[in-house]
Amino acid sequence: MQTSRTSSNAEKLLLLVALVAAWLLWSGLYKPLLLGLGAFSCLLTLYLVYRMGHFHRQAYALNYGVGYVGYLAWLFKEMVLSSLQVSRAVLSPGLPIEPTVIEIRASADHPMDQAILGNSITVTPGTLTLDVHDGVLKVHSLTRAGAESLLGGEMDRRVTSLRRR
Repeated sequence: MQTSRTSSNAEKLLLLVALVAAWLLWSGLYKPLLLGLGAFSCLLTLYLVYRMGHFHRQAYALNYGVGYVGYLAWLFKEMVLSSLQVSRAVLSPGLPIEPTVIEIRASADHPMDQAILGNSITVTPGTLTLDVHDGVLKVHSLTRAGAESLLGGEMDRRVTSLRRR
């Protein structure tokens, strides 16, 4: 039980340090009143995050192994290929685009995995995740081929296999 509490205190301290550093860097004003207001806003944010239960659940825990690096390499390759396909479609005289909205059911149950899937879709040119609700992602695709590629499920399968067991 003590380890959990220490971990929680360390997480709180780390968040507070990050908030203070961000406030100091972005503010650029170091007058006493503004420093006091900045300290108050950082402590208030920490309190609100604590009240929201952020430190009591592991919904945001990153439990990924070295396979994540391989996934990022695969995603980068997909981004390059998709960029070329979108460029070809947009520069083509016939403009062969077919904007399509599809729904994809994420096979991963964890909210972080669903967020990674949605963000991976969004960073791939020609596709945009519009909504994620109850494990269903609503995605806009510039071309029908891009939508069919997502419906094939390769990206979903790779994201699901990221989580360490």
